[in-house]
Amino acid sequence: MERYYQPEIECASREQILSWQNERLVKQVRHVYDNVPYYRKKMEEKGVTPDDIRSVEDLHKLPFLTKADLRDAYPYGLCGEPLSKCVRIQSTSGTTGRRVVAFYTQHDIDLWEDCCARAIMAAGGTNEDVVQVSYGYGLFTGGAGLHGGSHKIGALTLPMSSGNTDRQIQFMCDLGATIICCTPSYAAYLAESINERGLRDQIHLKAGIFGAEAWTQEMRRDIENSLGIKAYDIYGLTEISGPGVAFECSAQTGMHINEDHFIAEIIDPETGEVLPEGSKGELVFTCLTKEAFPLLRYRTRDICVLTREKCSCGRTHVKMSKPMGRSDDMLIVKGVNVFPSQIETVLLNKGYAANYQIIVDRVGNSDRLEVQVEMTPEMFSDTVTLITARERELVEALKAMLGIYAKVTLVAPKSIARSEGKAVRIVDKRKLY
Repeated sequence: MERYYQPEIECASREQILSWQNERLVKQVRHVYDNVPYYRKKMEEKGVTPDDIRSVEDLHKLPFLTKADLRDAYPYGLCGEPLSKCVRIQSTSGTTGRRVVAFYTQHDIDLWEDCCARAIMAAGGTNEDVVQVSYGYGLFTGGAGLHGGSHKIGALTLPMSSGNTDRQIQFMCDLGATIICCTPSYAAYLAESINERGLRDQIHLKAGIFGAEAWTQEMRRDIENSLGIKAYDIYGLTEISGPGVAFECSAQTGMHINEDHFIAEIIDPETGEVLPEGSKGELVFTCLTKEAFPLLRYRTRDICVLTREKCSCGRTHVKMSKPMGRSDDMLIVKGVNVFPSQIETVLLNKGYAANYQIIVDRVGNSDRLEVQVEMTPEMFSDTVTLITARERELVEALKAMLGIYAKVTLVAPKSIARSEGKAVRIVDKRKLY
C-alpha cells in the first residue's frame, strides 16, 4: 500500500511544487470568480481580475477571506458548485448561533481522504493496521476525515466516535487496534483508564494521531509513555477541508502542509503584509483543488511559523509549527471553538450585565473552563441556595451554547477588574507550546 506515500508528490522539488501551485492557482481563481459572486465582488472592490493572477507571486493581490465572511455568506454564498454536484456538508461548532458550513463534492471528499491517508502513512500506518477512529462523527470533520483516510490505505477501520470509554477499551483490546485517532485530551484519559484497569499489556497500539485542540510537548511525552506509542500531530480546519491539511512525520519537527492542495502564507495580523519565511505570524491558506468550497486567502487566525528546512523523512513540503496562539479572541477548549461572544449572548439573555471573565486552565492533561460572572446588586442579596441555583442554570445554558461543560462562579458586583481600554475577557493559563 505505497500509494499514499507518494514520493513524486511529497518529495517533489521546490520547482515542481511551484509549477503545480501556479497552474492550479490560475485555474482556481477563475473558478471562484466565475462561480462565487460573494468573492467576485470582493475582487472587484479591490480592482483585481483573474487575468491579474498568473502565478503564486500574484497571490498577495487577492483579498482575504475571514470567518466573518463565512458567516455573512451563510449558508450558500461561498459555494462554488451547484448543489446538485455537492454530496456532503460539514460544520464547525456555532458561535452566536450561526455556524460555518462547508460543502464537498465527491472529488473534494476523495482529495481530503487522500490527505488524511498521507497522515496515517506518515505515522507508520499500512493495510496491516487496525485504526480506531475516536474523533466525533456527524458534522465534526475529525471522524469523517480519518475514517476515509484509513479506508484509503486499506486498514481495518473501527468507527468508534468519541465517548463510551469502556467500549473504546474493550474494542481496543479485543480487536487489536494499532493506531488511535482522537483528541490528545481524550487519549490522555484513555491512557489513564487503561492503566487504572491494569490493561496496559493487553493493548497493541503503536501510534496515535491527535489534533483538534492545543497540546504541549509534555503532554505528548505523557501520552507516549502511558500508552507505549509514538504520538503524531495533525492539523486542519473545517473551512479548508478538515484534518489532513498538515501532519507530522517521524521527525516530529513540524507538520508538513500538503502543498499540492494548499498554499500557505504567513502575514502580519495587524497589517496583512506577507512576512518572509521563518517569521512568526498569522497563517493564511488558499485552496488549490477544492471545488465546492474553494476559499482563497482564508485567514485562520492561528499564529505559527513556516519553515522549509530539510526534513529527515525526505518530504519536501513546507512545515508549519504547532499553533502558538490566536490573533483573535477564539479559544479552543477540549477541541471546541469557544468565543466570548457566545458566553456574552447567554449572560445577556439571562439578564446579567456583560461583566464576566473566562478562565482556562489545564488540570493534568484536560482543559478546564470557568466563567466568572458579576451579579447585580439585587442578586448579591440572594440566599446561598438561590445563588447556587442561578449558577446551575447558567451551567446548563452555557453547555447548550458551547457543547461543553463550563464551571460558573457568580461573584460580587464590581469585583472583576475594569480596564480603560479593551476588557480583559480571557485568562488562559495553559502552556500551549
